[in-house]
Amino acid sequence: MATVAQWMAGARVRTLPNSISPVLVGAGAAVAIDGFVWWQAVLALVVALAFQVGVNYANDYSDGIRGTDAERVGPLRLVGSGLVPPKAVLTAALVCFGIACLAGLGLVISSGQWWLIAVGLVCLLGAWYYTGGKNPYGYLGLGELAVFLFFGPVPVLGTMYVQTGRISWFGVVASVALGCFSAAVLAVNNLRDLPTDKESGKHTMAVRLGDQGARTFYSLLALAPFVVTFTLTFLVSPWFLLGLFAAIQVSPSVRTVYSGATGPALIPVLRDTGLAMLVWAVATTVAAIVS
Repeated sequence: MATVAQWMAGARVRTLPNSISPVLVGAGAAVAIDGFVWWQAVLALVVALAFQVGVNYANDYSDGIRGTDAERVGPLRLVGSGLVPPKAVLTAALVCFGIACLAGLGLVISSGQWWLIAVGLVCLLGAWYYTGGKNPYGYLGLGELAVFLFFGPVPVLGTMYVQTGRISWFGVVASVALGCFSAAVLAVNNLRDLPTDKESGKHTMAVRLGDQGARTFYSLLALAPFVVTFTLTFLVSPWFLLGLFAAIQVSPSVRTVYSGATGPALIPVLRDTGLAMLVWAVATTVAAIVS
């Protein structure tokens, strides 16, 4: 039987900044226009975290039963390693999705925006069909696009909207930056797995672009948020320069990727890109509130 630590590894705890950061910025955007409601922000965070853990378990299940996780460089896979029966991992995924749906329903009821149920359904389908179903879009090179949307504009603007009933241009540009950060995390993950994904028939963006193209793609995504930082600094307030603290975290990762690092050497890049995203989110939220 798998231990608690192994179940935690399967949940990919290190990827959770991808969920926390958008909700944080969305809440900060609500504060900036005097519309912050703390318990709705907490519910939005529950939705984001539960969905992401659910996605991670669902991917573990789908990849595991396909046999595409037999040879992996990255973290432990519960099904692929044979530690946990597929049905148990699928159940864990469904429980997480259920929690996300219940918290999301609470947000819909409290905000009175019933059309958001459709958004939640799209998110649920996107979570499952990333690696699930007969033709998962994650195997077609569309993973980064989906991650950009579901960990950028959707959670940032959704968090803001349920609290305020509207969105701001700040929320929009900040959501683009966070979407790029999240896509960068997946891009370097796919770069790490490029050799094994190519052999197993997973046509990720990294496989399609090739080694050097995938490295350039990651670098562009990781550095794009700082264009937003300078834009906000120029148009709104110098306080947004705080976002450059994230550059201290992510710059070494860009150098590592461009140096030709492969396999396990890219695992710290995954961690540090996620942390850079969180640092950028905290700094930008503070700047939005102060300015």
